Amino acid sequence: MNFLKNGKYIAVEGVIGVGKTTLSQIISERYNGKLVKEIVEKNLFLEEFYADPDKYAFQTQLFFLLSRFKQQQDLLQMDLFSNFVVSDYFFEKDRIFAYLNLSEKEIALYETLWRLLSSQISTPDMIIYLQAHTDTLMERIRKRGRSFEANMDRHYIEDLNQAYNYFFFHFSDTDLIVIKTDDIDFVEQDEHLSLILDRIENFRGGREYYDPMKTEV
Repeated sequence: MNFLKNGKYIAVEGVIGVGKTTLSQIISERYNGKLVKEIVEKNLFLEEFYADPDKYAFQTQLFFLLSRFKQQQDLLQMDLFSNFVVSDYFFEKDRIFAYLNLSEKEIALYETLWRLLSSQISTPDMIIYLQAHTDTLMERIRKRGRSFEANMDRHYIEDLNQAYNYFFFHFSDTDLIVIKTDDIDFVEQDEHLSLILDRIENFRGGREYYDPMKTEV
């Protein structure tokens, strides 16, 4: 099965700054897909969270959970059998952030709400997980220059990166391709983008790890 030409619902995932939204946009444009972008900048608590995580973690997490759920509900209104959908996030990743940032009591309340909402969410046919080292992520965050990420803590990104890797190492709910992105630039280098898209086109399901730099460019 060619997921980019015949897939119905693809999600692109990865840690902050890895390039998931950019790749999602490229895929949706090239393969005539409906793009679903995560609401980030509209989170009223996000900048405060980065400045004072302990104080604003719960509010930030609930905003994301509810906004992601609303988007997913809108997605269900579409005919997924006749539409190709590309999302720049996977709903279940919300729990990665929750368990990293919330206190034990907050987690208990969060899980109650999560169980109510997650049962109403569709699972993607395929997930593309873009993987990178923390130093790479920090440099990409710096380059894109978002004001609310100006004081991003490296230790937080390191912890988040480890949590993402752990999650996807144990993930088996749908088809998954993991792409190492440290040494490539699929925005500026067309040959790098071609390597990624060709590999995804030839992906036949299951679980796969792909390092583009082990292929001649």
